[in-house]
Amino acid sequence: MYESHEHLQTLTEIRGLMERSYKFLSLSGLSGVSAGVIALAGAAVVHLRLRTDWFSLINYQRLELYDSATHRQIQQFLLLVGATVLVLALISGTYFTVRKARRQGLSIWNTASRRLAWALAVPLITGGLFCLALFHYQLIWLAFPATLIFYGLALLNGSKYTIRDVESLGYCEVILGLIALFWPGNNLLTWAIGFGVLHIAYGLTMYYKYERNTA
Repeated sequence: MYESHEHLQTLTEIRGLMERSYKFLSLSGLSGVSAGVIALAGAAVVHLRLRTDWFSLINYQRLELYDSATHRQIQQFLLLVGATVLVLALISGTYFTVRKARRQGLSIWNTASRRLAWALAVPLITGGLFCLALFHYQLIWLAFPATLIFYGLALLNGSKYTIRDVESLGYCEVILGLIALFWPGNNLLTWAIGFGVLHIAYGLTMYYKYERNTA
């Protein structure tokens, strides 16, 4: 009986070592929470700046009423807010992930993290260029659901290199983005739900599932 337990423990340790070499397991739930809070703050800034309600932001019917100068101002403002949200989310996410990796005694940049970064980068860069093209052709209302869809595809692509819970978040982002395509008068609302509410819910779930007892 004792030998069987010892063999089982050895197999568990070997499996853990193999999983750590193939998967990046240092993603922190707090990274998701911080990214969600930052996204909601960005959505609130857009809401206040454009002085519109949550259910009628920047759809194709409203944009047709603006002249070209106002169009450019809206584009520049949205790009600035989007870039700021992205940079702050990356900084906060990196901080919490590095902190978790150090507590686990793991390297933040290894084979697993490189695989994950590449898997995420291809859909994200493609989606980013696609959204810039939409802005260039003044199809701003389409850029909102496009960011959700490409981000969700990136999560699905990268989920095989990290915790599988990321896959569920990816599906939710893609589905929400597809819904937003046919609900164009609610772009800010769906964007805030996708990058804000879903991130916070995912982050809290991850934290209580994997990190609370080791914090």
